[in-house]
Amino acid sequence: MIGDKLLIEPYHTARAAEICRLLTSRLQDKYVITVGGESGSGKSELAAELARLLFAAGAQTGIVQQDDYFVFPPQTNHEMRRRNLEQVGTYEVKLDFLDANLRSFKRDENPIFKPLVIYDEDRITTEELDTHSWQVLIAEGTYTTRLQFADFHIFIARDYRQTQADRRRRARDRFDSFLQEVLEREHRIISRHLELADLVIPADFGSVELRVK
Repeated sequence: MIGDKLLIEPYHTARAAEICRLLTSRLQDKYVITVGGESGSGKSELAAELARLLFAAGAQTGIVQQDDYFVFPPQTNHEMRRRNLEQVGTYEVKLDFLDANLRSFKRDENPIFKPLVIYDEDRITTEELDTHSWQVLIAEGTYTTRLQFADFHIFIARDYRQTQADRRRRARDRFDSFLQEVLEREHRIISRHLELADLVIPADFGSVELRVK
């Protein structure tokens, strides 16, 4: 998404390095990783650092953001939520489209055509990605733990109460009672996704928990 900003902290880098070490023996050609969790939990920052470290380790890596796959651009989506709070949920996002792009990547179908949000202009355009040389694709976003065409799911276990400070620093939302209702609804949905994860990062961004399935 054009217009988003990242606030990368040392703990993002530390966890990304730990995950990179864990995944080294698992990586294969056309490998898909997801980074899921609640809004403001650090998904974009972790994905960026993980991509950087994987690339440094010799694995060409790209990132796609779930935010590009919303049915409506961000400001329009916000207004529609205000009109009907029941709209908040996975149906706001074209998860099937994102999953189809992941499947295309794994099949080395190239190029990939995907939506691209231009935040400041509140519009969605199309982006063409040349992924042929990529070994790894990271999909990051609130609901990405549900994606089927992924090899490894990472989940950040921080809820909306613990992420308020980070959300304020990114200055993307106006804080009011309505936003709290939105975040609470998202929390009820996203918290159930933890059980789908292969690796969980705790709320304090301490050492990761690799889960056995």
